[in-house]
Amino acid sequence: MAMSNNVIGAINIVATLLSIPIIGTGIWLTNQADNSCVKILQWPVIILGILILVVGLAGIVGGFWRIPWLLVFYLVAMLILIVLLASLVIFVYMVTMRGSGHVAPSRSYLEYRLDDFSGWLRRRVRSSYKWDRIRNCLSSTSMCAGLNQSYRSAQDFFDARISPLQSGCCKPPTQCGFTFVNPTYWISPIDTAADMDCLLWSNEQIQLCYGCNSCKAGLLANLKREWRRANIILIITLVALKIVYVIGCCAFRNAKTEDLFNRYKQGYT
Repeated sequence: MAMSNNVIGAINIVATLLSIPIIGTGIWLTNQADNSCVKILQWPVIILGILILVVGLAGIVGGFWRIPWLLVFYLVAMLILIVLLASLVIFVYMVTMRGSGHVAPSRSYLEYRLDDFSGWLRRRVRSSYKWDRIRNCLSSTSMCAGLNQSYRSAQDFFDARISPLQSGCCKPPTQCGFTFVNPTYWISPIDTAADMDCLLWSNEQIQLCYGCNSCKAGLLANLKREWRRANIILIITLVALKIVYVIGCCAFRNAKTEDLFNRYKQGYT
């Protein structure tokens, strides 16, 4: 029984270590400008990682110190957390299935439309209350100002592969027909009726296109790209965690069988 408990404890160490990439993924999302403004995915990921860490530590204590009820708690709680992690992985995949950029004439960067994204994501940015908070957060970053330092000529900017967020928020939509002065300053054409965003564009550096639907779409495109990257880490961790959990269940069952056999031998003798 002692050997089996030590095996269970060692397995639980691995389960505990698997919480690190989950917590790290949440911290990485927090450090991204768009995710830090929206605050949707990172905290569920971080909290889930911390819970896996705590439950894994309980399993280590239960294994090495031979506390059966703590091992049972570990098995039940870890199963629930694995189900929650799997649900989160599926959810992220489903809400990021839709939404891709559109090619603009003579441009290397893509442009984005709000209606291309899933309804759940659109609802995160459509209400004026939510968007005003996000907008103020985005406008306080240097993502647009940095474009003026990197691209001096129109052709250099048109050939640039800027981020979806920069494409949607830092410049007017290409279909508006504005004339380039620098990446964040454009001369308005006589007719701005091509799109409502054309009317919303402002050369004021704190305004730009932060009120445009293209900015909301660019934000969602950025979130989609980063969430997909995060989801890859979560999927790999989920698979590893399931394997470790199955091995732990087998070791626990073998330990219980060994314990019953020893009791039977003692009673027989």
